[in-house]
Amino acid sequence: MQPVNLSQVPAFYLQGAKRLTTEVGSQEGELPSVTAIVACSPRGQGQAEPRPSVKGKFLFLGDEKLPLKGVTYGPFGGDDEGAAELDPELVERDFGEMAANGLNAVRLYTVPPRWMLDTAARHGLRLMVGIPWEQHIAFLDDRRRRASIERRVAEAVRSCASHPAVLCFAIGNEIPASIVRWHGRRRIERFLHRLYRAAKAEDPEALVTYINYPSTEYLRLPFVDLVCFNVYLESRDRLEAYLARLQNLADERPLIMAEIGLDSRRHGHEKQAETIDWQIRLSGAAGCAGAFVFSWTDEWHRGGREIDDWDFGLTTRDRTPKPALAAASSAFAEVPFPLGMRCPRVSVVVCTYNGAATLADCLDGMQKLHYPDYEVIVVSDGSTDAVPQIASEYDVRLVETENRGLGSARNIGLRAATGEIVAYTDDDTRPDVDWLKYLAHTFTTTEYAAVGGPNPIPPYARGVEQCVSNAPGGPTHVLLTDRDAEHIPGCNMAFRKSALEAVGGFDPQFRIAGDDVDICWQLLDRGFKLGFNPGAVVWHRRRRRVRSYYKQQRGYGRAEAMLERKWPEKYSPAGHVSWGGRLYGNGSAQHRGGWRWRIYYGGWGTGLFQSIYGPRRGLLESLPLMPEWYLVILVLAALSAAGALWAPLLLALPLLGVAVAALLFDGALGGARAVFQGARRTQLRLRVLTAMLYFLQPIARLQGRLRYGLTPWRRRGPPGFRLPAPRRAALWSEHWHAVEDYLRGICESLKQEGSVVISGGDWDRWDLKVRGGSLGAAKLLVATEEHGDGRQLIRVAWWPSVTRAALGLGGVVAGLELVAFVGQAWSATTVLAAVALLLVLRVIYECAAAAAIIGRLLDRPGDSSAEALRELAPLNDH
Repeated sequence: MQPVNLSQVPAFYLQGAKRLTTEVGSQEGELPSVTAIVACSPRGQGQAEPRPSVKGKFLFLGDEKLPLKGVTYGPFGGDDEGAAELDPELVERDFGEMAANGLNAVRLYTVPPRWMLDTAARHGLRLMVGIPWEQHIAFLDDRRRRASIERRVAEAVRSCASHPAVLCFAIGNEIPASIVRWHGRRRIERFLHRLYRAAKAEDPEALVTYINYPSTEYLRLPFVDLVCFNVYLESRDRLEAYLARLQNLADERPLIMAEIGLDSRRHGHEKQAETIDWQIRLSGAAGCAGAFVFSWTDEWHRGGREIDDWDFGLTTRDRTPKPALAAASSAFAEVPFPLGMRCPRVSVVVCTYNGAATLADCLDGMQKLHYPDYEVIVVSDGSTDAVPQIASEYDVRLVETENRGLGSARNIGLRAATGEIVAYTDDDTRPDVDWLKYLAHTFTTTEYAAVGGPNPIPPYARGVEQCVSNAPGGPTHVLLTDRDAEHIPGCNMAFRKSALEAVGGFDPQFRIAGDDVDICWQLLDRGFKLGFNPGAVVWHRRRRRVRSYYKQQRGYGRAEAMLERKWPEKYSPAGHVSWGGRLYGNGSAQHRGGWRWRIYYGGWGTGLFQSIYGPRRGLLESLPLMPEWYLVILVLAALSAAGALWAPLLLALPLLGVAVAALLFDGALGGARAVFQGARRTQLRLRVLTAMLYFLQPIARLQGRLRYGLTPWRRRGPPGFRLPAPRRAALWSEHWHAVEDYLRGICESLKQEGSVVISGGDWDRWDLKVRGGSLGAAKLLVATEEHGDGRQLIRVAWWPSVTRAALGLGGVVAGLELVAFVGQAWSATTVLAAVALLLVLRVIYECAAAAAIIGRLLDRPGDSSAEALRELAPLNDH
């Protein structure tokens, strides 16, 4: 047997060695041989070193982050059960060389024998154990084969269960796209879930994954602990873009590149080394939890036959190192970022109001950040608890102010900041040690003015906190593309200081919430871009009591009302934001996907990148989560009750049932799709509580919105009335301007008066729409005539417009009135006629108010502050 260097032996084998000396015959005070320790160590028992665990986007050993620096190994010649013919001495040398080159993980394609697990443990290597089965055939068509596969997965996990060298179990690898298409993705997903449960039943603490690849990217496996992909892209830009896509598919779980690499036979040794270097570095910079280079050696087999026309190895078949080995070792040593990366000074601002309960944990995390140049500024916004005393125990700068609210506190932190970058977080967060590195890297390699990152709940969160994390209304990011953001949440956002100063900082009117949405819209409105980096993680605690959650959501409703007053054009007539991007994270974002999703297979199912696509969440899908849905239920209940006086109104009763059923279904779906940590025996209770939060959240939001004026019957803009009839105006200009300049001038002038102005889309025959309310508006069209020497005649037309909501309500009321009239229910007819009259009058009023806003502006263009309108003089008004 080869001698073993004890310096390479993990601590979990050396601990307790003195206790074992008498059992293996060593003299007192001497360490027994490693072989003896392994032999006497019961499987998975008495080991001090913790097992790998998932915490958000990364893997950990206890409290230490575990970045995977891996290589694949095999498959080699041998029987179908694995590497039975491998030479233990060869494996010993290979594993020793891997460890010497800085690798810490090995991916196997077969279940290893016990001696291989022990060998890996001696060298400090963690093994991703692949469990092979006949996935290349239509395995679901044979019931006995399905049962056999499930049994073999359980036996494989049982044979390695709790061994300290096991990183995770892979229950499958690249089920061919044609097989998935043959069976259908849902059947494959359900079967993989069965295999996952079988593995967990044998080793509940083990990590379990499935190795996917681009041709079946659409498989949705939310149950696996790790999201793993084999990706071979030889273009740096394409890999960087695809990693961003995979990170969004992974959401808040770790993403691991299970295979990357390049064939040196076709591309040469130097090209292989260069490509592997940037593949590893890109994976780290993209926030991946690790990567495995394919493969350790050129020697590998498929189906029992040696493959001799590809050379993907870091070493040759006789284990001679290639340049790629040194490149991989160097790249892995510096992930996630090179030692020489530019690190601009960062000012971290923590705003707190009576946050003593969680502030210490937040500041403790700040002290452990892996970043060379940063400061921490704690802004105490009138705190009356122990915040000052806690802050004094850490190396931070404390700024105390009167209680002026969150927006004001963020501005105070901005003024105190000395960094080029200003990063904001809350007092109930704890940053990942590399948080600032990911933010800084994004700022130094892009033009983004602001960058955000994910905010998963901490791994120690339990009970109500986990339910709140899965409930709607949490802090989520909204992405326009895989990297461009529309909104980044306030608990994890960073800005170029110059960009914040350019827009005047935060609006102090937002005292509790809404400041992050407002600042994002301000930046986007000024032409800046927002970005997102999935590696920039902060752990964010959620509310730990239902009452606190309800109060928070009520405050969010108030913030929505304030945002609608400032940004009315961002909101629909019903009072909801129409996001251009998609929402990510837990809560209502879990409802992404559904029966309307479609898969791009490519012609004859041959697409290399087969993705799943679907429309944004539509109105019908979103209704049950809208606060106003409860108003709909209330109206339907009132109509159903009125059915006792007039029977046809009982038709509202089934509609009431559908409305309530939709609410219950949405809550039940949210509870069923929730993801929880901890014991399965408590999950039923947590799912029920999560479903209840789905019912409570819209009520709380509705209360806050109604109290501060965000109602379906609201109207914005100055008062006025002008007969809502089509009108035209002609205006003369001695100086030429593009038509968009005139429209921009009109739009800005109307907005300054508090009016709601919507720009026409690519398919609209109107340019601007002025909203008079939720039922009526006025549309405006502009055309220019060129009269030489820069002179122009600008023709403006505007006309009333009735919204879809008004048409829908009118149709319902008219239908009921017709039924009442035919049934000679004269009392009901009279009441419905009055309701119809009130509805018509309201529509006329809102259309007239919108027409008056436009007419008043065009009648007196000289009063406008818009430069383009100062030169216009009215000629006539028809």
